Amino acid sequence: MKAMPFDAGQRAAHPVPAIRRIELTDLTQALRLGWADFLRRPTHLVFLAFIYPLAGLAIAFGLTNSDAFPLLFPLVSGFAILGPVAALGFYEISRREERGEPTSWRHAFDALQSPARGAIARVALALLALFVLWLVSAKGLFALLAPETGTSSYLGFLGDLLSTPAGWTLVMVGHIVGFAFAAVAFSLGAISLPLILDRHVGAGEAMATSVEAVRANPRIMGTWGLIVAGLVILGSVPLLVGLALVLPVLGHATWHLYRRAMG
Repeated sequence: MKAMPFDAGQRAAHPVPAIRRIELTDLTQALRLGWADFLRRPTHLVFLAFIYPLAGLAIAFGLTNSDAFPLLFPLVSGFAILGPVAALGFYEISRREERGEPTSWRHAFDALQSPARGAIARVALALLALFVLWLVSAKGLFALLAPETGTSSYLGFLGDLLSTPAGWTLVMVGHIVGFAFAAVAFSLGAISLPLILDRHVGAGEAMATSVEAVRANPRIMGTWGLIVAGLVILGSVPLLVGLALVLPVLGHATWHLYRRAMG
């Protein structure tokens, strides 16, 4: 793989290892190890994980204005784009556990003090930009395809959306566009942040390596993306509270998948 240049002022503390071919068994093993990491410290991790669903709930309850109804689903679904950033603490805990270092919930915030925190911030900003662009696109699609859909109440909005040709067109096109954003975000964030924490590489190299890892294992990484999406959807159903379990398990599993793909 041709290496991308480091970010200005960034140098890798360790060379980036070659990308490995992974199999379905690696996914199941990563999930098993992620679950084991969660069980070792469930109280601390559930406490941390509530940051994610509570933030989502705050956003959802903030959209009480009828003009904001069309953005509610794009906002909740697109919030998963920021999942890799929200899982930073879990990557760090798994990294410390792997090395046999003392670990508590406080160590999850060590990622923010990493020597590579500048690269972490750049990846986070890239994913945030995708999130904002998705919301802008979703709003534009609504204005273009279903401007007459009622917004007097949320139930009325859903009724119009699912019972009119314009509404179904918006749903189908929105899913296609949303999938494109999700694919880009997944490729950039699949292993970039674990790689930065582990090797202290620059943001550009980390994201390029993440894309190459997805390209080298399209079937397996695509399956992993579907697993992540499915679990996030399940965790989101009960007012996002289920993400308190889903997020830490996926965060730890992502670390172990990174180690199997590039360890």
